[in-house]
Amino acid sequence: MSIKSKFLNFFKIVFPATLVELGIFIFFLSAYGILGSYIAIHYRIIFDSRIPWDAYFSFDNKAIVMTGGSFERHPLSYYFFNWMRDSVLLFTNGKTDQNFRLILAWLSNFTISLSLIQVFKYLKNIIRLPLLISVLIVFFFSLFSTNILLSFTPETYTYTLLLLVLFNYYTAIKFQKDGKIAGSALVLAGVTIGGLTVTNIVKIFIPVIFEKGLFKSWKKFGNAAFRVVLAVGVFVLLYLNRINFKYQNILSKSGEQYEKFSNVKSTPIWDMIYSYFFGGNILFPSFFIREKHNMKGFYFKAIFMETYSTAFTYIFIALTLGILLWSYGKNFKNKLVQIIMLSFLVDIVIHCIFRFGLHTSYIYGGHFIFVYPLLLGWLFSAYHNSPKTLSFLTTTTGILTVYLLLNNYHRMIDFFEFLNRYYA
Repeated sequence: MSIKSKFLNFFKIVFPATLVELGIFIFFLSAYGILGSYIAIHYRIIFDSRIPWDAYFSFDNKAIVMTGGSFERHPLSYYFFNWMRDSVLLFTNGKTDQNFRLILAWLSNFTISLSLIQVFKYLKNIIRLPLLISVLIVFFFSLFSTNILLSFTPETYTYTLLLLVLFNYYTAIKFQKDGKIAGSALVLAGVTIGGLTVTNIVKIFIPVIFEKGLFKSWKKFGNAAFRVVLAVGVFVLLYLNRINFKYQNILSKSGEQYEKFSNVKSTPIWDMIYSYFFGGNILFPSFFIREKHNMKGFYFKAIFMETYSTAFTYIFIALTLGILLWSYGKNFKNKLVQIIMLSFLVDIVIHCIFRFGLHTSYIYGGHFIFVYPLLLGWLFSAYHNSPKTLSFLTTTTGILTVYLLLNNYHRMIDFFEFLNRYYA
């Protein structure tokens, strides 16, 4: 295949390739764009030079935009956000004003809208669901709290979501052709996905395990091992170069971060897992406000999520998780489903078992929240010859979508009240 063909195929995979995909993309770009533009123009919460972190739901907007985040968790994001920040400043004459916030919001909007297109492509082209079912699932997914917040938030999670969904879609295409994950793709995914959040690099190697005949041929196994070592080697070299090869800093800083983010005992562990990790990325709970300071004498108000407090919210998440497990059980022998669930398991281990950042795990949704619509899609596919079950799934998804819309709309009104009071 020529370089030109590969380039065109890449664009067809990443961007809308049909009129339906373009229409869906424009719809979400417009909807999220209105939300993000209003917030950027009327409020200073997206970027305030005095507030480095935590203004809303523990996002580190200023810290991420200005430095790319901490090197031990975001080893290569420094380069990406430096390029992004400097590019935006060219259009704002070096000012971090309203226009600066507006462009940042639209970059996030574009990225999340493109992520939704990747989910739609997977549902339509890989799972081969009917158009209306694919649209219903994507619309359901678009209402998740993670997508709403990331659509105007300049953060690593925003771009990680797109990269992870894109990699899963690319992997599915390769597996449908009985192919293997190219070494160049592993290297690129390792640098971009692992570079934005180091723990996510594990996820790009999961599909390699499921390559056809991998454990039946020493040649195939050796080739796979070479590709993995190559990707890891390139990533490690770039990582060490980023910190001037002072590798001792990685261990010391990582230890500090683990102690800081894994020893919060203000809320029962089970409720943090349920309300924050499994729930907060989908269904907004109620909020509370806390006073924070920037370590330089400036105090500001920050908003955070509570655990769930009503039976309906707990039932909603229970139903959603039930569908997730149902799909996994029904499609257990499907290697693409195994790849998705093993990827999800990485986050479950990090946040629920090791409890890293569990008290604010609702912000990590960009790392795994795409699992929900993909597994829902596979469940629909598993019952394509069962009209009654399909009707039940369609009705259930429709009811969940309506409740999600009403709940998250109501909570966003609370969020705007917070903005009007403290950030107008």
